[in-house]
Amino acid sequence: MGSEVSFPGLGISVNIDSVAFTIFGLDIAWYGLIISCGMALCVILAMSQARKNKFSSELVLDIMIVSVPMALIGARLYYVLSEWSYYSKHLSDIFAIRDGGLAVYGGVLGAFLGNAIMMKIRKIPFSTCADYAVVYIPLGQAIGRWGNFFNEEAFGTTTTLPWGMTSNKIQAYLRMNCPELDSTMPVHPTFLYESICSFIIFFVLMHIRMKSKHAYETTASYMILYGIVRFFLEGIRTDSLYIGNTSIRTSQLLSLILVIGGIALIIVSHKLNWTRKPLPEAILAKDVKLFEEEAKVEDAKDAKDESSTIEANSENEAAMSTESNNEDVK
Repeated sequence: MGSEVSFPGLGISVNIDSVAFTIFGLDIAWYGLIISCGMALCVILAMSQARKNKFSSELVLDIMIVSVPMALIGARLYYVLSEWSYYSKHLSDIFAIRDGGLAVYGGVLGAFLGNAIMMKIRKIPFSTCADYAVVYIPLGQAIGRWGNFFNEEAFGTTTTLPWGMTSNKIQAYLRMNCPELDSTMPVHPTFLYESICSFIIFFVLMHIRMKSKHAYETTASYMILYGIVRFFLEGIRTDSLYIGNTSIRTSQLLSLILVIGGIALIIVSHKLNWTRKPLPEAILAKDVKLFEEEAKVEDAKDAKDESSTIEANSENEAAMSTESNNEDVK
């Protein structure tokens, strides 16, 4: 059944349904579909940009085969453990991820663990792969956050800003879980804020990866940038996970650790002059060969164009010279 989500300040209302379509009686939720599309786009981009960045497209696929499942497991495990008081009594719901319940930080930790395992198996410098692959994490987050929109979740406190959103589901949640807030007022679309910020982080990291030669600098930049964004956005969310019975928000604490760790990593990398190590030639061989062949084709094309230009100029000069001589004869 659809639900109406409105943005009163903008005069916009949209009807949404958490279910995208049904196959053989099985509902396919927008939440999972959007996250899957985000992951697929990240893999495609990572593979297509590999040769340009002197990386291996085949290695990207190997990393993703391990890291993507590890990210999903980590994201779900993190959320389940944080809400163990509920899941301990509803064990069958642990695997019901179509309705939401994937924690970003758990997913990031799972992805890095999967990456580390693959690098250990392939005997490849972890920093080299981490600095290449980390760029695509915020892109996946930026797209995946729109799954929260279709689930009408991950929103913030009430606001008078024109882009505030509301719906019957949001109002019901506020009445039950945040009685101190006026449930009739719109709320901050924090999923949208994080999506926009994550897109910006993605492009910033692309630039850093291209310019930086220091090991872990791109990875540390992600830790700092996303940590800052998440710390402030978590402060206005109404569905935060807390540490035990304290008022400490789990994601805010992790964000602080991430920022401090990222700053420390950059300082150490520069202080000890850690440089990003290239991949072993055996792994790069196929991609480098293709890259060099493409470069030769481009060089040959440029040389041909230049030769044609010179030839055309010579013919023009010869024609002008002949015409001048004819005039002199007259």
